[in-house]
Order: sequence, then structure tokens, then C-alpha cells
Amino acid sequence: MRVLIVEDEQDLQNILVKRLNAEHYSVDACGNGEDALDYINMATYDLIVLDIMIPGIDGLHVLQRLRADNNATPVLLLTAKDTIDDRVTGLDLGADDYLVKPFAFDELLARIRVLMRRKTGNTSNVFEIADLVVDCNMHKVTRGDQVITLSSKEFAILEYMIRNKEVVLTRDKIEQHVWNYDYEGGSNIIDVYVRYLRKKIDSQFETKLIHTVRGTGYVLRVES
Repeated sequence: MRVLIVEDEQDLQNILVKRLNAEHYSVDACGNGEDALDYINMATYDLIVLDIMIPGIDGLHVLQRLRADNNATPVLLLTAKDTIDDRVTGLDLGADDYLVKPFAFDELLARIRVLMRRKTGNTSNVFEIADLVVDCNMHKVTRGDQVITLSSKEFAILEYMIRNKEVVLTRDKIEQHVWNYDYEGGSNIIDVYVRYLRKKIDSQFETKLIHTVRGTGYVLRVES
């Protein structure tokens, strides 16, 4: 699951990114409305956690633009105690839920899970290719009768690939999806993690699923 955090309090933003990464979410983060709209235009998110009181274009106007563009991504608003009118306005503009600061991280996680269940229509959100099964809600991967343990980054890459199975993904696309946009590493990091994935996903099985497209990137598919 890919989440965008829009929060200008840097300490809170850092904590949310760190804790959500630990829960195996792929997280991007920014601190103002202009950057938020740029991120949303460049990527597809499963959920947006949006503070109302952010610099530049405020959270309510970001939300208004999303809904005006027919963007139905679930939005969880973060609000201050004394902004009841803003909360009402946010819900009227199309926010899916709100959370009042300060809040417990476990409550944030619970609300995220509820919104994800709504979005998926209570489906299992399970993807399959050949004998590989990826359960994106449970963050569980199996191949045949073998449970495969992945790191958060490995899981994020595999989830992106299986959601786009049979589609060639460039290294840049994978990097932008899994890492924040301020990541300054080279494309070699993608090759390293794909090697890790191959060792866990393909090395013990006759049918290989992760394939290199020379000069372009990688694709998850069954090849005859």
C-alpha cells in the first residue's frame, strides 16, 4: 500500500514515515500543498494523510482540487482541536475521515485499515501469478506451500510488480514508487533489491517470474 503524508511539522512527519514504513507501507512525504499536488500528479496513492494547516495551498484546498479532478483517493485529514468548522468543511469537501491532534499512532493505523477496507470493498486484495501469492493486506507472500519473508522494501517492490504484472517497469518508476522522491541513490539500488527478491522468489523454483528487460528494467511474468 502506498501512502502520501502531507504534514509540515517535520518531527511528526518523520515519525509517521518511520512508523508506517515499519508497518510495511510505502510512504512519500511532503510539507506543503504545492508539493502535495505535485506528488499526487506524479504517482498513484492508496491513501493520503493530509494536515489541514499546511503552508501555501492549505489542506482543504488540496482536497478540493483532488475531488474537482475526480480523484477518489481516500483522504484522512489531520486537524487541530480548535478547528471544528474546518473538520466539517473537510468532510463536506469529500474527506473520508479525520483525526484530531495529538493522536495515538495505533489509532491512525486503525483508521487507515478501515479506509483501506472501504476502498477495496472488503476484498482480500490478494494478487497471484503462477504459484506466487501476494496478500497486500496481510503483507504475506507465499510460493507453492512456502511462506517467504521479505523486508519492507522488498515487499513494496514485489507488490508494485505484481500489481503491474506483465508490464515492464523501469528502474526509475520502481525507485519513485518505493523510495521518497528526495532519495539520491542511483539505479543500482533497484538492481540490488531485485537480486534479493530473485533469491527469495525464484531461486528455489523451476519457473522464474522476475525477468530483466535489457536497457529498461524488470517485469513480473511467466515466460514459456
